[in-house]
Amino acid sequence: MQTFFIVAILLLGFLITFQIAKASEYVSVIRGEEKAKRQTNKVNAFIMLAFLILGLIGVYYCNESLKGKILGEAASNHGKHIDTMLDITIALTGVVFIITQVLLFWFGYKYQESDKRKAFYYPHNNKLEVIWTVIPAIALTVLVGFGIFYWFKITGDAPANAMEVEITGSQFKWEFRYPGKDKTFGKKYYKKTTGDNPLGQIWEDGANRDDIYATGEPMHLVVNKPVRLVINAKDVIHDVGLIHFRMKMDAVPGTPTTMWFTPTKTTKDMAKETGNPDFVFEISCDQMCGKGHTNMRGEIIVETQEEYDVWMAKKESQYDKLFNKKQPATTPAPDTTKQTTSVTMSKPNH
Repeated sequence: MQTFFIVAILLLGFLITFQIAKASEYVSVIRGEEKAKRQTNKVNAFIMLAFLILGLIGVYYCNESLKGKILGEAASNHGKHIDTMLDITIALTGVVFIITQVLLFWFGYKYQESDKRKAFYYPHNNKLEVIWTVIPAIALTVLVGFGIFYWFKITGDAPANAMEVEITGSQFKWEFRYPGKDKTFGKKYYKKTTGDNPLGQIWEDGANRDDIYATGEPMHLVVNKPVRLVINAKDVIHDVGLIHFRMKMDAVPGTPTTMWFTPTKTTKDMAKETGNPDFVFEISCDQMCGKGHTNMRGEIIVETQEEYDVWMAKKESQYDKLFNKKQPATTPAPDTTKQTTSVTMSKPNH
C-alpha cells in the first residue's frame, strides 16, 4: 500500500508539472511568444542577481556564526596542520568561487536578451586556455604536495616515547588493547578468536600475559604524550574517525594500519572550551559498514599521566581474568583431633 501511494504521488506531481508547462505555453501564445520570452528573461536575470547577493551574505553569516563552535580547535599536534591546510584551501577556492560566481550571475543580468545588441560568438582562445589550466594545476600541485607531506608524517614512525594502543573494529563496536609493563603487544591469530579471547591472543606468547583488553568503555590517552594507534578490523572495512583530532584511518581486515598523534588538550579542557560539560572525544566509523553503521561509536578520555596511571592500576589483563582468577579467601576449620601427651616421671632408686 505504501508503494502504491508513493507511485500515485509521483504521477500526480508529473501531471501537475505537465499542466503548468502547457498553461505557460498557452499564455505565451496569447501574449506573444517573443514578448513573453523577453519578460521571462528579465525576471530570471533579476532573480539571479538577488540570489547572488543573498547567497554571498548567507555564506558569510553562516561562516562567522558557526566558526569554531561545532568542533572547537584541533586537539592534536597534527590536527593544527590539517586545519591550516584546510584554511589555505578554503581561501584559494573561496577567491575563485567568488570571482566566478559574481561574473556568472552578473553576466546573466547584464547580458540578458535585448534588441539593442547582438550575441558575439567567441569559441576559442589559446592564451585563456593556458591560463585557466596552468594556474589551477600549480595551485593543486602545491596543495597536494603539502597533503602528502603531512600524510607521511601522520603514518610514519612515531616518537620513541610514544605509547601504543590497538583498536579493532567489528560490526558494530570498537575493542581496545593496551600493552602491559613490558610495553609490547603479544601475538594474535584470528583462528584463536573465541568468546573469552575476542582478539585471538596467543597465550603461549609471554608478551600477552600483561596485555589489557577493553571494550564498551572509553579509550584512555595521556595529554601531551604521543600515541601510536594500531588499527585492525575483524569483518569488513571500517574507518577510525577522530574528528576532534582531525585524524582518520581505514581499518582493513587482515592488514593492520597505523597512525600517530599527540593529544594537546584533555577532555576537561575541551569541556571548558566548548562550554559543554558532557563533552567527549568521539570515535566514529567513517566507512559505511552495514545497517548498524551509525551506531558504531566510541569515546576517548584524554587525561593527565597521573590520572592515566590510576586508571591503569585498576585494570586486569585478559590472561589473568581467564587463568589466574583469584580464589575466595576461606577460614581454616578448627583442629579437633589434638593429641595429648603424658609424661611419666619415675622415682630414682636409692
